[in-house]
Amino acid sequence: MTLPIEDYAVLGDTRTVALVGRNGSVDWLCLPRFDSHAAFAALLGDSRNGRWLLGPVGAATTTRRYLGDSFVLETTHRTESGTVKVTDLMPVAGDRADVIRRVEGITGTVRMRHEWVVRFEYGKVRPWVARSEDADGRPMVVAAAGPDKLALRGTRLPKAQGGKHLDEFDVRAGETLQFTATWVPSHLPVPGRHDAEEQIAESQRSTQHWAAQCQYEGPYRDEVLRSVLVLHLLTHGGTGGIVAAATTSLPEEFGGERNWDYRYCWLRDASLTLQALLLCGYHQEAVLWRDWLMRALGGDPEDMQIMYAVDGARDLFERELDHLSGYAGSRPVRIGNGAATQLQTDVLGEVMAALSLARREGVEVPSAAWSKQRVLIDHLAANWETADHGMWEMRGPEHKFTHSRVMVWVAFDRAIKAVERHGLPGDADRWRGIRDKVRAEVLDRGFNRSRGCFRQHYDTDEVDASLLLIPVVGFLPGDDPRVLGTVAAVEQDLMRDGLLMRYRTSAGIDGLKGDENPFLACSFWLVMAYALAGRGEDARVLMDRLVSLANDVGLLSEEYDPAGGRMAGNFPQAFSHLALIHAAIVLNQTEGGEAPGGASSRASG
Repeated sequence: MTLPIEDYAVLGDTRTVALVGRNGSVDWLCLPRFDSHAAFAALLGDSRNGRWLLGPVGAATTTRRYLGDSFVLETTHRTESGTVKVTDLMPVAGDRADVIRRVEGITGTVRMRHEWVVRFEYGKVRPWVARSEDADGRPMVVAAAGPDKLALRGTRLPKAQGGKHLDEFDVRAGETLQFTATWVPSHLPVPGRHDAEEQIAESQRSTQHWAAQCQYEGPYRDEVLRSVLVLHLLTHGGTGGIVAAATTSLPEEFGGERNWDYRYCWLRDASLTLQALLLCGYHQEAVLWRDWLMRALGGDPEDMQIMYAVDGARDLFERELDHLSGYAGSRPVRIGNGAATQLQTDVLGEVMAALSLARREGVEVPSAAWSKQRVLIDHLAANWETADHGMWEMRGPEHKFTHSRVMVWVAFDRAIKAVERHGLPGDADRWRGIRDKVRAEVLDRGFNRSRGCFRQHYDTDEVDASLLLIPVVGFLPGDDPRVLGTVAAVEQDLMRDGLLMRYRTSAGIDGLKGDENPFLACSFWLVMAYALAGRGEDARVLMDRLVSLANDVGLLSEEYDPAGGRMAGNFPQAFSHLALIHAAIVLNQTEGGEAPGGASSRASG
């Protein structure tokens, strides 16, 4: 039976994540990286595609929480016969990956079911599974195929039965059992086991130490802090690559084809993530990501992609996995992402805005980093008039999207500020001429005079939620009549049950069949637009609703189905969480507060 997306919580070790259902089943785990093949893929199929279930037999009332400001998950199951608590975590461990699960009897007796099914290659490859002993002479079950090895150790091990390893056992009050699944490359021996108590304590200590550096003290601080932690969890601790989401192919429309792989590093999403972290006082993350960016980009601006793999690799060939039935029957299941080859002219604007904010916050800019930015700006100067696919990665014809042109203006604006405010070398006069030309074109061709609002692209009367970012990036003030008219048009055309769509799919611009649900980041953008327009009460009402859509452990998906009252799209989604942070900061500022260090949430550089 398919669990609702909101019934999942996430564990992570800053290299990959696991999704754990309310029922105690680990249904998604890619090893050893976010963008690696999955060993547990039941999320996109069923239990035969791999999962690790550790939960009560029969009916139970279940509550969950993260311990403090960490991703140590505590799940409490209450049955008619007793109560049991399961604590799950993934400790930070370098070249290995571990999922630790501790089971504690609290009251009475609870019957537990243990099911361990490993299927590498996204649920397709059945490994060779055998019992063995670890270096300490303790028994373990080892599954191996190709480059992967996954070993299960624990207080009692399940037994092979019909292609699975199964067990049922009673847990009485005061009893504790520990289980650990450990991944290593198949040619290496299984490393020593972790102590659950030590790792639970260390994971809480280290994550809470990082969380304590958050300098944001405005409204919705608890939600901001959890969102900051999610962004940290989605950042690869080794390479610095920031992935857009932990999953692939969770549907934007249930049963539809709008299913995409988000386990990669979009320059746009990563840039906005970096801005959110900087505005909350995190500076070291800017250095880590800047270094990742410099490596990923290479030396020729013609080679710049909109997204990369976690390690900066470029080949993200998109293909479909026919052996998986899809989440709730939503097919195809895709891995890779064909949008990697698209032209999206807005991307350099987001990158320049993030680096500009980092510069203003005191993050050192090596000369090589600024030299590369100058090369990219000069390349944009020669190519900015080319039509593109837009920030929503339209799979239909290219257009001259208004948001893309606004972000071209941002790119040149931040480059000029680098010269004028920070003394960096560059042809500011030439860039200023291009910036002013772009602005004039947007105000002319990007504005629909008959309706009094900006348009999605130059050849349409449709609107797009991305237009709400015009005042956020400083292109026009939030109370400019043209911005107010755009807000009104977006409300009229894109609102569904109080939440915003990205654009009208019925217009056929994206080249895809079907529909999608409201995109949560767009509604957070509307909060910012309201606040910057002086509509503080409307901003608060909408913000209250949006933060209430998070699940019981504070996680947000990409989209939300208001009719069904459920989450949709990939999960947890960096874009949703970073937009929450930006919205809270804008609210704080418009209500008289300040971002940390006086930094403007508009990232004006």
